[in-house]
Amino acid sequence: MLPFPSAEKESHPFSTGIQAGLSIAIGYLPIAFTYGLLAKSSGLSLVETVGMSVIVFAGASQYIALSMIGAGTGAFEIIITAFIMNIRHLLMSASLNERMKDDAKWIKAIYGFLITDETFSVAATRTEKKLTSAFMLGLGLIAYGSWVVNSGVGYLIGAGLPATIQNGMAVALYAMFIGLLIPSAKKSRKVIALAGTAALLNSLFSLYEPLAGGWGIILSTLISSVGIEFFVKEEKVHGK
Repeated sequence: MLPFPSAEKESHPFSTGIQAGLSIAIGYLPIAFTYGLLAKSSGLSLVETVGMSVIVFAGASQYIALSMIGAGTGAFEIIITAFIMNIRHLLMSASLNERMKDDAKWIKAIYGFLITDETFSVAATRTEKKLTSAFMLGLGLIAYGSWVVNSGVGYLIGAGLPATIQNGMAVALYAMFIGLLIPSAKKSRKVIALAGTAALLNSLFSLYEPLAGGWGIILSTLISSVGIEFFVKEEKVHGK
């Protein structure tokens, strides 16, 4: 018998993972729903919308991709941007691997794909000394299922909205980015500096024709991330 807490002593690790990930699945519902709405207003088909969620499974990257698609950016630049934004997952996966029981590499590859900021946080704070692949699969699949299904539901409901509202949904994409930025900016001046620097650089790059598209976003992201990390010390705004 695995050393699970008493309340979960008789549960299969897969079921325990699903239970642990249920709150994440509920939290993903409105975000995935909004993504589906915005994807419809960005001109994507239902298959493309759901397909991106199935293949990418990274909310921030998918929102960025929508804005880049709207700007006419090429696929290569979108892929590079998504890769840069998700480099942190390499560190998260390496850290989590130290707590995992050994298993076949193909199983590790599956639950490694399902790691997000939220599932990583839940897994990293578990009290068990070692986590099983079944637990990680349950945790990841419930979150993944919610993201994919609600992306499609958002798209279908968006398709039923009047054309004027669908066109207006493009503005919601920027509102979403602001909504994601403000909570982090309240806690850290580094986030404010990072967002401001990236916006300024991207504005400057947009004046130069060869960098006016996706490459400007990539360069501004890289330069601001590296520069802020080296030159700005972390200082909590509210002492958190």
